[in-house]
Amino acid sequence: MPATELTVQSAGTVAGKTLLLPVGLPGPTYAHLQDWLTEKRKTKAAVKDISQQVLVKGIKQWAVFEEQRAGATVRTVFKIT
Repeated sequence: MPATELTVQSAGTVAGKTLLLPVGLPGPTYAHLQDWLTEKRKTKAAVKDISQQVLVKGIKQWAVFEEQRAGATVRTVFKIT
């Protein structure tokens, strides 16, 4: 299943979950989400799946990963098609 990286903006919380709104143009598309995860594992980056803790407006299937980069928390959101 192809996965397209999205740029999102936080819009508060709904039912205890963080609401994310897609903004801007879509990023790179991977043939499968596992391709992105494999790249992260090769660089030894620790990523955590937080898909159950967020909602993405207007997207039916998504995956969200969180990692620490240079002292900041970075969320990477994918639209699964």
